[in-house]
Amino acid sequence: MATVSNTSNSTTSAADIFASINGKTSSATATSATGDMENRFLTLLTTQLKNQDPLNPLDNAQVTSQLAQINTVNGIEKLNATLGKLLSAYDDSKSMQAAGMIGKTVLVPGSNLVATASGAIGGVNLDAAADKVVVKITDKSGKVIQTENLGEKAAGSFVFTWDGKDADGKAVAAGNYKFTVEASKGDKEVKASALQIGMVSALVRGKTGFQLDLGDAGLVGFDDVQQIL
Repeated sequence: MATVSNTSNSTTSAADIFASINGKTSSATATSATGDMENRFLTLLTTQLKNQDPLNPLDNAQVTSQLAQINTVNGIEKLNATLGKLLSAYDDSKSMQAAGMIGKTVLVPGSNLVATASGAIGGVNLDAAADKVVVKITDKSGKVIQTENLGEKAAGSFVFTWDGKDADGKAVAAGNYKFTVEASKGDKEVKASALQIGMVSALVRGKTGFQLDLGDAGLVGFDDVQQIL
C-alpha cells in the first residue's frame, strides 16, 4: 500500500486504515454494524485521497484493492448475520420439538432399571447387527441377580423387558437396579450401549441447549434421546 502525507507531514498507510476497520485496534470495532463499517471506510478513503501526495498519487489498482477488501469484510459480516438468524430459527424449532415431548416416555443413555410389581423396562443400542445380546442385571451391591439372553438383534436401539425375577425365579423387591449389556456377532464383539427409560416432566434451557427433565433420572440433552416410546 502507498502512504499518503497530510499537512503536518505525518504519514498514514492503507494498512493502518484496514487495521482499524478489521478491529485490530479494539474488539468493539470487529463487532460493529455493517453500515457503520462502510461509513468509516468511505470517510477514511476520502481523507486518504484528499491528502495524497500529488507527486505519488494512489493508482486505480490500489483503490480497487481497497474496495475489494471492504466488500469482502462486508460480505463476511452479512454472512455471519444470516447464519445467526438461521441458528436462532433452528433453536426455536428445537424448543418446539422438545416441548412436544413433555409427558412422553423416552430412551436415553443410562443403565438404571426401576423394578415394579410388573417388572422393568430397559433398552439397548447396537452399533451393528448382533446374533447374541446378553443383559446382566445387578442389585445395589453390584451382585448379578439375573442374566438374560435377548438373542439376535438388528443394529440400532430396541427395548427389552425384565419380569422382575432373579435367577432362581423369585420376585425381587421393587426399587432401583442396574444392568450391563454385551453383544457379539460370531466371535467378534459388537459395541453395545445401555439405555434407560424416563418420563419427560419439563423442558429446561441450559447453557449448552435444551435439556429434558426426567425426574429421578435427572436432566438429559435433547439430542441424547434415542427413542420415544
